[in-house]
Amino acid sequence: MMRKVATVFGGAGFIGRQVVQRLAREDWVVRVAARDATAARGMHTMGRVGQIAALAADVTDEAGVARAVEGAGVVVNCVGILHGRFDAIQGEGPARIGRLAAAAGVDRVVHVSAIGADAASESAYARSKAAGEAGLLAAFPRATVLRPSIVFGEGDAFFNRFAQLGSILPFMPVICGDTKFQPVHVGDVADAVMAALADPASEGKTYELGGPRAWSFRELLAFIVKVTERNRRLVEIPLKLAQFQARFAELLPNPPLTQDQLLLLQRDNVVAPGALTLSDLGIQPGAVEALVPPYLARFKPGGARRVRPGG
Repeated sequence: MMRKVATVFGGAGFIGRQVVQRLAREDWVVRVAARDATAARGMHTMGRVGQIAALAADVTDEAGVARAVEGAGVVVNCVGILHGRFDAIQGEGPARIGRLAAAAGVDRVVHVSAIGADAASESAYARSKAAGEAGLLAAFPRATVLRPSIVFGEGDAFFNRFAQLGSILPFMPVICGDTKFQPVHVGDVADAVMAALADPASEGKTYELGGPRAWSFRELLAFIVKVTERNRRLVEIPLKLAQFQARFAELLPNPPLTQDQLLLLQRDNVVAPGALTLSDLGIQPGAVEALVPPYLARFKPGGARRVRPGG
């Protein structure tokens, strides 16, 4: 019988929290492995007393990863970054997890990667994602790889970010507006993790996760402007100007846009024809149109409040 202990690397993050919550509901004892264990503060309330525990474990640290996977039945890796040490964290980290999970006798490993993972890409992010997948599967061939497009949901870093931008700027900047994305809800990604863990047929397979519709970047920004009821004109920003601005932005500790992200913006980020998808895991994806407006209401003029006549 499989040990009911699960380790979730990046369990305190946007996707990881949803995975931890679902594992707890299914009676797993969950280790929330994070580079900084304080990031998982308060997550114990997602389960019964003693069911969820925070553990300091950086994916670049051999001893930390070994401690995190020891005695676990399943391991999920949700670690991802948008800038920084791509090779160490997204390239080498998954291979380390796979190797040490295999040595510890872990039964199942699910790895959250990204659509666009490509060893030949100009983007360091995309190359590191491809290296991470390859290294993991070499060490743990039965691992399941999930590649989502943009992941959205309450607290996301995409719709919230641009809605905030639209509330500050007198216009909405558009860079590479024709690039296509297929946003997928964070709950659907977490459900895909659980479905993969439950289905032995998913072992060794790669799934691409996208929502029911592909949108151009321009269409997504226009949708945000409409939903937040902001009278903002969409203004095309030339790529060369964006590249110039990104060089200076990278001097900031948390840059709003990097040169590497600009490379990613020039390629479509949608489910590939013939790929295994959410439907192969028995999941019907939620739509942006239905799920995004409620949590963007706070960006409307006056916030989510509506003043009654005479009030």
